[in-house]
Amino acid sequence: MNFFRGVMGGQSTGPQPSGAETIQKLCDRVASSTLLDDRRDAVRALKSLSKKYRLEVGIQAMEHLIHVLQTDRSDSEIIGYALDTLYNIMSNDVEEEEQEDNSSKQSDDLGGQFTEIFIKQQENVTLLLSLLEEFDFHVRWPGVKLLTTLLKQQGPQVQQIILVSPMGVSRLMDLLADSREVIRNDGVLLLQALTRSNAAIQKIVAFENAFERLLDIITEEGNSDGGIVVEDCLLLLQNLLKNNNSNQNFFKEGSYIQRMKPWFEVGDDNSGWSAQKVTNLHLMLQLVRVLVSPTNPPGATSSCQKAVYLCGLLQQLCIILMATGVPADILTETINTVSEVIRGWQVNQDYFASVNAPSNPPRPAIVVLLMSMVNERQPFVLRCAVLYCFQCFLYKNQKGQGEIVATLLPSTIDATGISVSAGQLLCGGLFSTDSLSNWCAAVALAHALQENSTQKEQLLRVQLATSIGNPPVSLLQQCTNILSQGSKVQTRVGLLMLLCTWLSNCPIAVTHFLHNSANIPFLTAQIAENLGEEEQLVQGLCALLLGICIYFNDNSLENYMKEKLKQLIEKRIGKENFIEKLGFISKHELYSRAAQKPQPSFSSPDHMMFDHEFTKLVKELEGVITKSIYKSSEEDKKEEEVKKTLEQHDSIVTHYKNVIREQDCQLEELRQQVSTLKCQNEQLQTAVTQQVSQIQQHKDQYNLLKVQLGKDNQHHGSQSDGAQVNGIQPEEISRLKEEVKELKNKQELLQGQLTEKDSLIENLKAAQLAPGKTEQSPEASLDGDPEQNTKLQWAKSIPVSGDNGTVTTAKPTDVEGRLSALVQETKELKNEVKALSEEKASIKQQLDSSNSTIAILQNEKSKLQLGLAKSSKEQDDLLVLLADQDQKIISLKSKLKELGHPVRPQIFAEFILAKILLSSLYLTACSVSHFFIRCLEPFFLEGADRIMKMGLEYNFFDIFIMF
Repeated sequence: MNFFRGVMGGQSTGPQPSGAETIQKLCDRVASSTLLDDRRDAVRALKSLSKKYRLEVGIQAMEHLIHVLQTDRSDSEIIGYALDTLYNIMSNDVEEEEQEDNSSKQSDDLGGQFTEIFIKQQENVTLLLSLLEEFDFHVRWPGVKLLTTLLKQQGPQVQQIILVSPMGVSRLMDLLADSREVIRNDGVLLLQALTRSNAAIQKIVAFENAFERLLDIITEEGNSDGGIVVEDCLLLLQNLLKNNNSNQNFFKEGSYIQRMKPWFEVGDDNSGWSAQKVTNLHLMLQLVRVLVSPTNPPGATSSCQKAVYLCGLLQQLCIILMATGVPADILTETINTVSEVIRGWQVNQDYFASVNAPSNPPRPAIVVLLMSMVNERQPFVLRCAVLYCFQCFLYKNQKGQGEIVATLLPSTIDATGISVSAGQLLCGGLFSTDSLSNWCAAVALAHALQENSTQKEQLLRVQLATSIGNPPVSLLQQCTNILSQGSKVQTRVGLLMLLCTWLSNCPIAVTHFLHNSANIPFLTAQIAENLGEEEQLVQGLCALLLGICIYFNDNSLENYMKEKLKQLIEKRIGKENFIEKLGFISKHELYSRAAQKPQPSFSSPDHMMFDHEFTKLVKELEGVITKSIYKSSEEDKKEEEVKKTLEQHDSIVTHYKNVIREQDCQLEELRQQVSTLKCQNEQLQTAVTQQVSQIQQHKDQYNLLKVQLGKDNQHHGSQSDGAQVNGIQPEEISRLKEEVKELKNKQELLQGQLTEKDSLIENLKAAQLAPGKTEQSPEASLDGDPEQNTKLQWAKSIPVSGDNGTVTTAKPTDVEGRLSALVQETKELKNEVKALSEEKASIKQQLDSSNSTIAILQNEKSKLQLGLAKSSKEQDDLLVLLADQDQKIISLKSKLKELGHPVRPQIFAEFILAKILLSSLYLTACSVSHFFIRCLEPFFLEGADRIMKMGLEYNFFDIFIMF
């Protein structure tokens, strides 16, 4: 320790040692000291000197520091000092002041040289990876920083070492789960350097659940409102997804695209965004573009475009697109993102066509964007983004192309002029004084005609009113008029690209172009002249347009047939000169730039000359035009015949393709129907099988209950006695029911007789009323007695037959006698009916009592069945227990024989007899009461155990083992 104090600047009377000498002494101390404290202090001192004396410490101490990492892993403090020292000598992030003071001693690539020395031994990187498993902060954090520096200095070499190291990448992925934000954030930076330009490591990191962890961190940090940690996570996600189809598919299949939607939620007030939020949102938009980039495989791009639409992310992007107060660079990047999300995917393109801007009256978003494109006051990058969006909207979208061209046709133009259409904006930009607007409008209109012959023919109908009083001219003629006026190069290039796109693969448009007699002389004159480098591009495009007029000429105009145009070229230009001028296009530097990717990206407006899709057209036509120029008339005729044959063949093939396509659709529908029917059939079969099994179970249960009820009736005779006590026997119930039925019949019969008597009395009353006038005085004397009056009326009305057959009137006394008898009989019948009613009520009461008794008996029966089922289960359990005990007895007997003890079969037989007795008693008593046998079971088992103890001459421990 005294030595260390002297080295570190303690009080000394002699001269002070130099930095190199001090470092050498410290290194010797690290190498030779046996005390851990001394070595720790020496490494701490090297750490403090490592920034100022980077070269000296790196040369003299690196080997000793690596040895410390290998041997002193138990002490986290010295390990941390060693890692910090190595980081200082390998990192180029030196403080500015120190760098100025030591600029003469340090080279620019000093960190890279030390890194190369460190990684020559791959064991050093492996050792560093193992140290990252330590949870101690003073070890893990310096280790993360050191490994990040190694990757920055010698990325590919370190990546390869980590890739072949067992669990190397997995150890680094654990850093994202560290609860200490400093380590987690530096772990993100480490993974950024690790995954840069290495597809294999990118796949491993992705399948180590990196997407889930990174998205969780972004959400925790506040999405776009988060800090620089969100920026680092987004950069890492871009590393994992860019140009990596496997990871892109994994990201989509894992439903991670849906988690991106909350990133783009903006409010009404979008002013005052922080610089970090703008950066975060810019990176988020770029991440979406990575998933839907046109450079990805078409299948992967379309699946991601579909997912973006289905999760509502496209709708959210369109909201940002139409929002107010959004920063210009975010708005530009949003337009580019929406462009690639809708490019070539019909559903997304249709949705974008339906989006309206929040204006009064509402306008389509396409119209609002085109207004920005043709407005020269808008930023250049924004106008390029709008053009790209319009191109992507029309890419492989014949429906959208037709809608744009339809806005130029006379039948769809708004005569009031209140609303502005897309076609009107394009025409306005095409003929404005701004050359950039001319070029953008021409390219946009060319995309409305791309690979669409129908719209090329429709556009020939467009008429323009150039000035008041003059007749309208066609759009085609107006374009050629502007060309001949000698406008700016950018304007002429845009118009020539539009004309070439328009006339290619459209003989009708070629015929219209040739109808104007001034067009061919203008083209030949432009091609034949010897102009400067700026005009060479225009000459090449004129040659291409003239070649299109030859190649797609249907020879309908006699003065401009293919052969005559070739002769004209040969006389005025020369075939070789024509081919040379045609080659100016593909040799131009701006042509090569535009051919690289679909998005128009130009450093300045002057470089805006070629469109990506037009470069494809040039590449396709340059060769065939060259061949057609050198062909003779006979070869042309043969080619025409071959072309017609091919067209016929193509039409036949197209027809059969359509037929096959329709049949495929029908076949697919039938397959779906068959699949549906199969599913239904399987479901029905499953239901039938379940029902059959249920029916069989019910049958088995029914048979089992039937058998159990039979046994129950045999073993439980006391139940019938209980039924006699509690109620009535079933035979008696049946007899009572029969008696009730007989009484009902008897009552009905008596009721009928009573009805007949009542009708007879009514008849007698009616007959009495007829002769009542002749005998008023006798009747009057009887008014006080109603019964006598009634008798008198019946007596007067009853006729009596004489001996000779004549009818005579009966005597009153006889009639009264019969009447009294009838009245008496009626009273008896009424009394009898009353008695029967009372008897019926009594029998009904008995029947109700019988029914309640039956319900009670059925309830007791169900309880007995439940008890019987439980008893049966306990019987089965007992039998299993007895079987297990039998197996144990057999095994114990064999063990006793092996131990040499005599085995008395009589005792085992007695034990088995006890078990059989227990089982029989159990089986007999289960049907009566399972509670009884539960009480007796311990006593029987104890008795059997006593039998074993009395019969076998073993100690207690042997008996315990046996049972």
